[in-house]
Amino acid sequence: MSIEINKQKCVGCGKCRDVCPGTLIALDENKRAYIKYPRDCWGCTSCLKECPVQAIRFYLGADMGGTGSRMHTLKRGELLDWIIEFPDGGITTVTVDTKESNKY
Repeated sequence: MSIEINKQKCVGCGKCRDVCPGTLIALDENKRAYIKYPRDCWGCTSCLKECPVQAIRFYLGADMGGTGSRMHTLKRGELLDWIIEFPDGGITTVTVDTKESNKY
């Protein structure tokens, strides 16, 4: 599993680097994020949820039913949209209420 970081969208805030549990994300000399070791990515998606400009995409492999799809998130207050982009151009959005999602 791995992520893709669009350096042109990246604003260099470093939030993705700060939350990566594997310390796999770094900032280059222009303060743009990049993943140092893509093959070591755990697929936790912490970086996606923290990126304020949707510069990070997560690859959804065949093991997850993604067959080449990519996913990113969009925060809207207490709501988090998981936006899945399919290779054929289709898009599906799953909205989660973050305030309610972890109640037990």
